[in-house]
Amino acid sequence: MSALKLSYFAWVRERIGRPGETLTPPDDVKNIGELIEWLSRRGEEYAYAFENAKVIRAAIDRQHVKHDAPIAGAREIAFFPPMTGG
Repeated sequence: MSALKLSYFAWVRERIGRPGETLTPPDDVKNIGELIEWLSRRGEEYAYAFENAKVIRAAIDRQHVKHDAPIAGAREIAFFPPMTGG
């Protein structure tokens, strides 16, 4: 797996403590859900940010995706909490 640019928004950013980073996940991380699981094990701040993974929204290269979306070939992955409308 090559390096991925990860971006964090709203309270995900606040809990992790940074707006983003570039990381290289292990080869067995194939989709968004597995990436969230892997990130949650990186430290307390990640575990806190992703503690309720079901509500976390994700986008690959600015396109909203579900947690089963493959991450192969992605340039940027963004994570953010659910949006409320109005």
